[in-house]
This record gives sequence, structure tokens and C-alpha cells, in this order.
Amino acid sequence: MAVILSNTLVSAGIFKMTVAFTGAVKPGQFFMLRAWDKDPLLSRPISVHNYESGQLTFLYQVVGKGTEILARLQADDEVTIQGPYGNGFPEITGDLCVVGGGIGTAPLYYLVRHYQEQNPTGKCRVYLGFRDIAYGADAFAALADEVVLDVGGIITDKLTVLPGETVVTCGPEIMMAAVAGAVPAENTVYVSLEAHMACGIGACLGCTCETRSGNKKVCTDGPVFVREEVFNV
Repeated sequence: MAVILSNTLVSAGIFKMTVAFTGAVKPGQFFMLRAWDKDPLLSRPISVHNYESGQLTFLYQVVGKGTEILARLQADDEVTIQGPYGNGFPEITGDLCVVGGGIGTAPLYYLVRHYQEQNPTGKCRVYLGFRDIAYGADAFAALADEVVLDVGGIITDKLTVLPGETVVTCGPEIMMAAVAGAVPAENTVYVSLEAHMACGIGACLGCTCETRSGNKKVCTDGPVFVREEVFNV
């Protein structure tokens, strides 16, 4: 169990929950959250938005009964968290370009903050796309060298990747596929997949995805893959 420090509304249907936690957490990893007994049956996988000074933050969207329950929790309530799970993003030493869409921007903030701490002279550019309301852009602007924002359009139409940049993307599958196809072959591209999960530890095989090297589990083999593994490019 973890004690909730805050759980606030960020935008329409978007909440930010911070809990007390001690342990090692990599950018791109996720936790299984639960604040109920039997209904709904499954815990909810939520990516890490930030981790700093013993405070673990999740940025999540209310999309069903489980997240509706999470959104009702308040400071000093308790929530069950299991994790961290998944491989997370690799350490990036060259310049970085991140492309996020909607709630897929959530895990990218911790990545950018960690990158800037580890690479104080590195360059980081950020592309953020939203359907109707933008949220969190100011937080990225405080860290990145450049932030390109699009609301209501197609963020990949604005994407320009520079030589030597490593690209990381998370968001709707159609957006990530567009990024994977648009970035030059000489640039490395990492994609963070979403999937329905029951356990988070690879036991149930409920999050299996097709890759070029056979079926893999998003929870343990991912959620981060190189683009060539999961998209035809």
C-alpha cells in the first residue's frame, strides 16, 4: 500500500496522483494500481510520470470504472501499487527528440527530466499533440530546448528530426506508426506501447504483441521497443 500525497484534476478527465514511494524507478516503467476489492477484476497499469525525492507521480486519464475509482481518492487515502514493471527507456547519450500524443505524453516527462540531469549539455526537443485541450506543456518547456505544440491537428505533420537525434514516442498507435515511418532510417526510434494487462509480470500472456522476432509480452519485454520490432518500416 502507498499513501496518496495528492490527487488533483489537471484537465478534463485527466488526473495527477502523487504517492509516497521508495525504490529504484526508471523512466518508461509502469505500476499496477488498485484501490478496490473485487470489482473491477483487474488492476490498472499506469506509467510513471515522474519520480523524485520519494514522490512517485502518475498522470492518468479516466476511461472506465477503475480509473473513476482512482480519481475519487484523496490525500491520505491508500492505494495498492505493484511495480515498477517493464524495461523502461534506455539511457540516451546523444541528442533527444520526443513525440507524445494525448495521455501518451505522461511517461515522456520523466524521461526528459532524467535525460537533462544525465546530459546537461545535450539537446532535447519535444513535440506534443492533443485532440482538444493541451496539458503539461509548461512542464516540458521548463526542461527542453524546444517544445512544438499542436492541438486539434496532426503533430507528426510538424515533426522534423535532426541528424544524430534519438527519437522516443508514446501515444496513439497510429501516431507512433507515423513517427516510425517518417523518421530517417539512420535515427534510432523507440516506441512505448500500451496494452490491456492482467498481471504486469508476464504470467497471464494477456498483453502479447506481434514483433519481427515473434510474439512478445508488452509488460516484460516492453513496453519500450525499437521501431523495427513492432512497425513495418
